[in-house]
Amino acid sequence: MSDALGTISDFVWGPWLLIPLLLLTGLYLTVVLRGVQFHKLTYSLWLALVKRKEVGGEGDVTHYQALATALAATVGVGNIAGVATAIGIGGPGALFWMWLTGLVGMATKYAEAFLGVKYRRRDTAGEQSGGPMFYLRDGVGGSFGKVLGVAFAVFAAIAAFGIGNGAQANTVADVMLDEFGLATWITGLVLTVGAGVVLIGGIKSIGRFAAAFVPLMAVIYLVAATVVLAANAAEIPGALGMIFSDAFTGTAATGGFAGAALLTVIRMGVARGIFSNESGLGTGGIAAAAAQTTNPVRQALVSMTQTFLDTLVVVTFTGLTLVVTGVWTGEEEGATMTSAAFSQGLPGEWGSILVTISVAFFAFSTLLGWAYYGERNMDFLFGRKAVVPYRVVFIAVIFVGATADLDVVWTFSDIMNGLMALPNLIGLLLLSGLIARETRAYLSRPDWKDVDAPGTTTGGDRPRS
Repeated sequence: MSDALGTISDFVWGPWLLIPLLLLTGLYLTVVLRGVQFHKLTYSLWLALVKRKEVGGEGDVTHYQALATALAATVGVGNIAGVATAIGIGGPGALFWMWLTGLVGMATKYAEAFLGVKYRRRDTAGEQSGGPMFYLRDGVGGSFGKVLGVAFAVFAAIAAFGIGNGAQANTVADVMLDEFGLATWITGLVLTVGAGVVLIGGIKSIGRFAAAFVPLMAVIYLVAATVVLAANAAEIPGALGMIFSDAFTGTAATGGFAGAALLTVIRMGVARGIFSNESGLGTGGIAAAAAQTTNPVRQALVSMTQTFLDTLVVVTFTGLTLVVTGVWTGEEEGATMTSAAFSQGLPGEWGSILVTISVAFFAFSTLLGWAYYGERNMDFLFGRKAVVPYRVVFIAVIFVGATADLDVVWTFSDIMNGLMALPNLIGLLLLSGLIARETRAYLSRPDWKDVDAPGTTTGGDRPRS
């Protein structure tokens, strides 16, 4: 099975399918949106982190809570173990391709969030429901749109058990066992009960928890990483030079400084970049659809900051610590490699302890975000009656993921990510003209920066048929 999954993953994430499609879609959207992620970034960060909410908008959670939910789902194992895996296999140059994926991915995330709000509906319980499954079905339209929407929903509901469940729980159980000798079943039980308590309240409970929890865990991790970088400040210029040069030559850690194919560097950087920030997967549109807003452009501006904060901030700090400390050339892998890097800048055993706790916290938040994504897709496929059973199964699988031997879980996650991305990216390209036109029209308004000015309510007031 491992060999079969590896072959499938190599094709899905190979040079002729997702890698060019993801990068070119992001680049194309950057062009048609006139680089909105660059010239509107400052305002977007203010709207997301300072203003935080909008008066009079339809929705279940605030701008900030929707952003925090998306960050909860993306700031996970990929930011610690995933970055280490990419650099360990592809070399320091992989970080460059993660940056590039993040920069163009901000435009992709903007487009996903815009469409998520525009085509959202209220479900039979009165909650907002949106995302690729809706904008593919209703935006693209016709039989083709319906097929794309259903395909995305099926892949996403299944993928949630991989990227958002098994991969996270399994990694937490492993690091807790290695660091503290804690039995995997104990870790699994704690994660299962904790997730169950938060998830029982739905998106409002998830949003409140994420709004308080995500900033705290991110700040602690970034402060620790800053200490490590400060202790190795003299190595930073050389590390940056290595990152940029190796991005186009391919230097692999395996076997020392043996040359690796350039394709491997690009593949690892893009694949792990997407695993980290999820731009192109469509999940950003699901979280954005729950936000209280009167215009999809506003939430799209907020949502694109998620990719910036995830990849251009958190991933950058992790990657730089790995390169400046030189641990990427050693025998450690995944989260263990990151622990080794932090141990070189923090006293005693604090480095490995902090990374272990960060993995646990990051992974737990990811479980919550992906549970919501999965149940929204089940609602699309089978109606509200499928939400609670799906939630119960999702919670139970957390324990299985923590205690089972899941050697193929990362490969499986990569495949499901890819299968989710394909219909979503097709839809983004087909609807790019609509996104660009409505974005330009809104940003040309003299009052576009006035968050509390009357806007055009789109999507949220329309009941689900």
